Amino acid sequence: MNEENKTFEQNLRRLEEIVRAMERGDVALEESLRLFQEGTELVRSCGKLLDDAEQQVKLVLSGPDGEPVEEDFADGEP
Repeated sequence: MNEENKTFEQNLRRLEEIVRAMERGDVALEESLRLFQEGTELVRSCGKLLDDAEQQVKLVLSGPDGEPVEEDFADGEP
């Protein structure tokens, strides 16, 4: 399963594993570079998931009369 198909929580758990491994300092340089690259991809993926969630919240909170209105994310304008 690639990062795009994983949940935010799964990506975050993997990112925490990578940080712990790199903080131990016993990972070879080549493996550290691979882990760093995987970590940056996970950060990007988590950021996108958070941005998408923020847009959904904005759509729910902004109604024309000030009342909360729920709309499908794909149908609304940010």
